[in-house]
Amino acid sequence: MSTDLQTRAINTLRFLSADGVQKANSGHPGLPMGTAAMAYTIWTRHLRHNPRNPKWAGRDRFILSGGHGSMLLYSLLHVTGYDVSLDDLKNFRQWGSITPGHPEYGVTPGVEVTTGPLGQGFANGVGMAIAASHLAATFNQRGHEIIDPFIYAIVTDGDLMEGVTSEAASLAGHLSLGRLIYLYDDNHISIDGSTDLAFTEDRAARFRSYGWQVLMVEDGNDVEVMDKLIQEAKSDPRPSIIMCRTMIGFGAPNRQGTSKAHGEPLGDDELNAAKDNLGWPKEPRFFIPDDVLEFYRKAVDRGRELEFDWKTRFDGFMRLFPTLGTELQRRLNGELPKDWESTLPTFPVDAKGMGTRVASGKTINAIAPTLPELIGGSADLAPSNNTKIDGSPAFQKDSYQGRNFHFGVREHAMGSVVNGMSVFGGVIPYGATFLVFADYMRATIRLAALSHYPSIFIFTHDSVGLGEDGPTHQPIEQLTSLRIIPNLVVIRPADANETAQAWKVAIERRNGPTVLALTRQNVPTMDTTPQVEKGAYIVKDFGTPEIILMASGSEVGLILESAQKLADEGKGVRVVSFPSWELFEKQDDAYRESVLPKNIQKRLAVEAGAGIGWERYAQSVISIEHYGASAPAKIIFEKFGFTVENVVAKAKSL
Repeated sequence: MSTDLQTRAINTLRFLSADGVQKANSGHPGLPMGTAAMAYTIWTRHLRHNPRNPKWAGRDRFILSGGHGSMLLYSLLHVTGYDVSLDDLKNFRQWGSITPGHPEYGVTPGVEVTTGPLGQGFANGVGMAIAASHLAATFNQRGHEIIDPFIYAIVTDGDLMEGVTSEAASLAGHLSLGRLIYLYDDNHISIDGSTDLAFTEDRAARFRSYGWQVLMVEDGNDVEVMDKLIQEAKSDPRPSIIMCRTMIGFGAPNRQGTSKAHGEPLGDDELNAAKDNLGWPKEPRFFIPDDVLEFYRKAVDRGRELEFDWKTRFDGFMRLFPTLGTELQRRLNGELPKDWESTLPTFPVDAKGMGTRVASGKTINAIAPTLPELIGGSADLAPSNNTKIDGSPAFQKDSYQGRNFHFGVREHAMGSVVNGMSVFGGVIPYGATFLVFADYMRATIRLAALSHYPSIFIFTHDSVGLGEDGPTHQPIEQLTSLRIIPNLVVIRPADANETAQAWKVAIERRNGPTVLALTRQNVPTMDTTPQVEKGAYIVKDFGTPEIILMASGSEVGLILESAQKLADEGKGVRVVSFPSWELFEKQDDAYRESVLPKNIQKRLAVEAGAGIGWERYAQSVISIEHYGASAPAKIIFEKFGFTVENVVAKAKSL
């Protein structure tokens, strides 16, 4: 390829991006202009992809972790032949376009993960590399490496500043995830100005200490050096970060190298000056030279050939290893084993019962043999969260086939890694910690919901019922704060059987994340048929109902006792278990009316947490509107009013 064509191909990316930002009068031109050569090198010399089939299972993955530079990614997708038109580029950041301000998974063909909140893409890539490594160790045979992707990313100063990146990078180095190849846009500029204001650590030394291979590029426009170092990274068993010294807003004579290039349009005068500076025509805007487009569009034929070759190899794999091949195909297609739900456990009626965290652990181990794609672990709390899959080794650098993950005390990275695993495919991942520490994962849970990732988050120790650890570990506002996240299903099961059914919902739910909120303390196993999938259901009617008592989780046992007491006094009471608001709201009007008839206005909700939100269903709430205390759980519940006597008195006062 001629140097002239290569230069113009790179400048095409720069100015498609800058033109898109200028037309929208909004956006970030600096990153695309500074990293165009980096993106060019990855996409034209290394990335295995098929623009006509963005979901081809054998592809490499590319993540633009600095999602504010989204016009770079959209420009790449257009010129290489994805279903992203020139009009789509011209509608950047506009209502109804498929080119939003930050890349969104499921909106734009070819976007692998949602990025924008910095550090998330970096950590998602770690999850992708984990999923790929696990599948490779499980299915690849000598000479038949069907699963062999690399995970490429462009990461930024802002990404590296975020704490989630430190957590994820530490884990990736420990696990020796050699499938990761990240190019670092080392431009020394952030929104406030020079990174010297707040970011002066030795980044290279930092990543070496994590166990990464660190490579250096003095000039981020030097395609040949970057190409050589990417090749070197591919052959190293460690994750690699290639530090590329770049200039933000490269080519813009008055703004390059300054924070003014970061987050606002260049303006017509500066944009035209940049085009003059790099020998680019001022008009028309969104100009793509014919030979440049022809060069980039070779990706279509090349992608078709790559996929055909992979499918040919896969067919050969199927012939030689039919059982493995069939299983891999099922998992890559996202299909569940036939009748898998028959392995869900059922638990006998038991007044003492068990903690729902214990029931969850028993459920995991009951279904794990039938669902080999179920993998996951805990943020250093596996014995407390009950997440271990018996009989499987830990996922470590010498045992990638392991299904048990030790995420370490890295809740934020754990959430992002689980998201990356879930979107990669072929696995059903879960991550666990205490409910109060869901706050450390807020951004990752929100992104999972926004992006429809089918991640599963297990949060145990779900109330003041955890007892003596006290208010630092006792969740109060967490359930409410999770319930208000759109497209997140929160399930707080009341007993062991509801817990098993909650797992069924989580496994089968493929269009968004699910939270399981589980108890530390024992709860009785009820004599009822759980209907968790409906969100709320009638546990028992004591006579003709005049009062409805409703609760989630451990408080369902309390309202059952209270209902019996009220019934003994001649009151008609309905007991409703309410494991999931979101699932209940998905039911039709007739079902919701059958559970909560409008003509029964005396309604009391009971939940050991903040009561906000229950007013949509109940006339009154027994809740906790303050922090907890350090004491045995039984004492705490008594002091905070979670007693039969208080529930009965409150119900009678309605």
